[in-house]
Amino acid sequence: MVYGGKPSTGCYLCRKRKIKCDEAHPECRNCKIYGRPCPGYRPDAVFRNETQKVERLVKNSASASSASESAQSTPTSATSAASTIAVVSPQRKITQSHTNDPLNLYSPTDSTWEERALCYFFDQYTIQADEDGGHLDYIPPLYAREIGQASDSTPSCLKWAVDATALMTLANAKNAPVLMNKARQGYGKALRGLQEALNSPIHAVKDETFASVVLLSLYEDISGERNGLLSSHTAGFEFLMKLRGAGQMGHQRGRDMFNFAYTHTYVEILALGDNPRFDLDWVSGMLNSDCPVEQLMLSASKLTRLFLLMRSTPQPPDQATVESWITAGRECDAELSQWTQTLPDRWLPLVVYSAHGESLLTYNRISNAIIWYYYRAVRVMLQQLLLGLNRTLTTIKTANKQWSSSRTSGSGMDFEPLDEANLLAVICEMTTDTCRSIPFSLADVDSLGRPNQAHSPLQIRAAQGYGLLWPLWYVLSCGMPTEAQVQQIRTALWRVGSKLGIKLALILAREAEMIRGTQTDITAGMNREQRF
Repeated sequence: MVYGGKPSTGCYLCRKRKIKCDEAHPECRNCKIYGRPCPGYRPDAVFRNETQKVERLVKNSASASSASESAQSTPTSATSAASTIAVVSPQRKITQSHTNDPLNLYSPTDSTWEERALCYFFDQYTIQADEDGGHLDYIPPLYAREIGQASDSTPSCLKWAVDATALMTLANAKNAPVLMNKARQGYGKALRGLQEALNSPIHAVKDETFASVVLLSLYEDISGERNGLLSSHTAGFEFLMKLRGAGQMGHQRGRDMFNFAYTHTYVEILALGDNPRFDLDWVSGMLNSDCPVEQLMLSASKLTRLFLLMRSTPQPPDQATVESWITAGRECDAELSQWTQTLPDRWLPLVVYSAHGESLLTYNRISNAIIWYYYRAVRVMLQQLLLGLNRTLTTIKTANKQWSSSRTSGSGMDFEPLDEANLLAVICEMTTDTCRSIPFSLADVDSLGRPNQAHSPLQIRAAQGYGLLWPLWYVLSCGMPTEAQVQQIRTALWRVGSKLGIKLALILAREAEMIRGTQTDITAGMNREQRF
């Protein structure tokens, strides 16, 4: 009898399935997701009889030596042997054709790739809800319920959407084209199932149908298969949000799905200039102003309505119209500033200093940091809007020669121009605080600013990296960060894209560079014109 070294401390089922166990007690999370009771954990000390194993390894070694000698003497045998790879471990012995696909180097013996992809996806993208909320934590129970109720008469769009998204997630992590092809096939089946569900008045309003659209939009971002930067599922979100009405806000799962969909929609409107296909005013009555996240969404809704009003007004606007827009923008900005004063203490950032004396911002948890990223991006949008409106107003006044101090605005009072230095200062502050938050958000430092283990892989979950994308992209592409900040944000996007397998992050990094290049060319052209 020999001591076999430090054994795995995972539960019996996770060890059998050869997946990482979170070692939670009394049962691990993977077993809950897998739908099996957790069998528990082995004792701390384990002694194994290794006699047969040693004999088998010696025999295999001798056989391999004989085969090697024979191969050296027979060219045809050598050629045949070179076309295969034998992977031998104490747990399995597999022979696979030698290709560039990393999956061909090994194959699961006790579970399918679909099962492994499912566990990996749930681990990376579902975060259990607590008092500050979760992320897609409603997907595993909905998935389990649909599997249990599956029948020929029930659309299975959620099952296909989950399977396709899970396969694409694992495919990107393993760089496995075989899984990517399977994921795309599942995506096509999910789309057909979704169409079938939407054609049914009963199934169209179900949580499973809405969750399918959530997952298909996520699949699109993980795979990097958007139409440019616009999502092909925004119209579906808008249709289902309206169709489900106020009833969807009566339970937490419906509210979480609504918040995901609405955030997706307003990003398309504010950041990408898309036009909604329904009236957004009804949203205000459905959101809870006592919830920090929904309070921020309410403020973003007001900014969204202002953007849409400006787009629908005949151009060029008159002086009174521009002044009314500036007034609405300032009110929205005051409301956003007030949002930071009403947050619970656990939401507030903490100023810490790195080992090099650099000032950083850390948070109680990364999900809170993500909400602050969105807040800062919205503030930057608003300051840029006010800058543009202020300059438009100045141009109108100059053209009409209405600089007299007695001139009054449409409100009957003198309209003071905005202080552009203050607007630029807010943009600078929001950009700087965004960059100060990146080391914590990417797990480079802990909550006290201390560096995490050097050269370790990215320790955040994919869901957390996914939440950083659009705020970082907007701050990067707006043209205001310094060169050092540009490099920091761009590197963060590339890390999320390459380490977490979210292709949208790589696309956004490239797109921001193109936008910044265009802005630089325009600025240089304006400077040349001014010189002449």
